[in-house]
Amino acid sequence: MRNPKHAFVKASDKIRMKIEDAIKQGSLLPGDPIDDAELAAQYQVSRTPIREALIQLQAQGMITSLPRGGMIVAKMDLQQLLSLWELLAELEGVTVRLACQRMTPKELTAIVQAHEKSRAVMEAEDIAGWQEANLRFHELIYRAARNPYLRQEVLRMRTRTGYYRRHAFGALGRIKASFEQHCKIVDAFVRRDAEAASSAMVSHMRPASDAMGLTDFIVNLPREVLAD
Repeated sequence: MRNPKHAFVKASDKIRMKIEDAIKQGSLLPGDPIDDAELAAQYQVSRTPIREALIQLQAQGMITSLPRGGMIVAKMDLQQLLSLWELLAELEGVTVRLACQRMTPKELTAIVQAHEKSRAVMEAEDIAGWQEANLRFHELIYRAARNPYLRQEVLRMRTRTGYYRRHAFGALGRIKASFEQHCKIVDAFVRRDAEAASSAMVSHMRPASDAMGLTDFIVNLPREVLAD
């Protein structure tokens, strides 16, 4: 017989991951409400695992409570966003450094091949295809770093900043520029230059390459997704 407690944990974790995925994919945006009654009906569960999932998400900073009750996807003000984005870039740099030091020849080959396959996506200027290729590229690096706790923190920060980073990419970035930044990371991997790889990744993950780009990003950011 299945342990009821085990079933409860699985239900709450499943719901938490679904909400995380919705935030990551952009179907839930900063400021969007989280309807626990709708979630209970959707997943055919009681309010208890829903509340447990929401508590976990709130502890992670993914959602926040409103003064009059209810939950929304967390918003950030500019200082919070840029601070978290800066930390994400540095952690991605650490991940790349570890991956460069620890990856096997087979893992290096997989990263190089994934990068080369993304060339066609870049040349086609396929934004959706590039997002998939980019995630695959980064995931291969996380695995090669062999630090699941670091990966978990990086993914959490990527989820929290996902909408804002996608907006910056659409407003400022170019697929070609992103591909060229990946080239620098891959070249450093091939040379087994961990410091160069880390520096290239930090530059790649920053919101803009110069003050003008950062200003353009801030000006174009919708006010409704920023905290007051």
